[in-house]
Amino acid sequence: MTSLDPVLEVLDKDGVRLTVEDAVATVTLTNPAKRNAQSPALWRALAEAGRSLPGSVRIVVLRGEGKSFSAGLDRQAFTPEGFDGEPSFLEMARGSDAALDAVIAEYQEAFTWWRRNDIVSIAAVQGHAIGAGFQLALACDLRVVAEDVQFAMRETSLGLVPDLTGTHPLVAAVGYARALEICATGRFVHADEAERIGLANLVVPAGDLDGAVRDLAVALLAAPRDAVIETKALLRGAGERGYEEQRTAERAAQARRLRDLAGQSD
Repeated sequence: MTSLDPVLEVLDKDGVRLTVEDAVATVTLTNPAKRNAQSPALWRALAEAGRSLPGSVRIVVLRGEGKSFSAGLDRQAFTPEGFDGEPSFLEMARGSDAALDAVIAEYQEAFTWWRRNDIVSIAAVQGHAIGAGFQLALACDLRVVAEDVQFAMRETSLGLVPDLTGTHPLVAAVGYARALEICATGRFVHADEAERIGLANLVVPAGDLDGAVRDLAVALLAAPRDAVIETKALLRGAGERGYEEQRTAERAAQARRLRDLAGQSD
């Protein structure tokens, strides 16, 4: 990634812009006037961004324009009129169980692709990351945060649950007891605590956020792509495998790498 690499705009719709510069893609939330509040249209655009990534992309950076990463779900979703052209959440709640499950599953697609083994995703988080915003940051592999960051999971306080894939990575990062306390109280988690408990990989001054993310991307690109893919798959599966199963997975992955390297040297 150099300053000479052309920046390709792949997508720009419904509050989401996807640009690609060589091996690094950037997904930007582009509605700072509403603190990048989220909607079904934005979720569909995020899912489309994932499907639109060129095969050359190794790193995906997620960022939000303005002072806040994302203040969460746009409260208009809970009004009787909802969003233009969309069923309101109240209307959806009156539908069948199957229909409601299908709609929520569609919304979750915006949050699932960030952990694909062929990419490493980095959330650059400043200001508010609340509810759906917190879950979107949790969807990424790594989080670099500004000193003014404010994470909060407000769903439980509203009589709901975090349903946009945020519970699994939250528990993986901070443990069950702390995750329960964060969700059930809806309190803010600030930068120093986020770094201490494992929510943030790095905390920097707000003005240094973009530069710190660029430096991390460069460091991640230094290793061969296939080795990173295999390592990420091993680490992601470690929590579900027993010790002996993980040993077996490590041997199989290393055998693939050795054969590949041997083939390159022939």
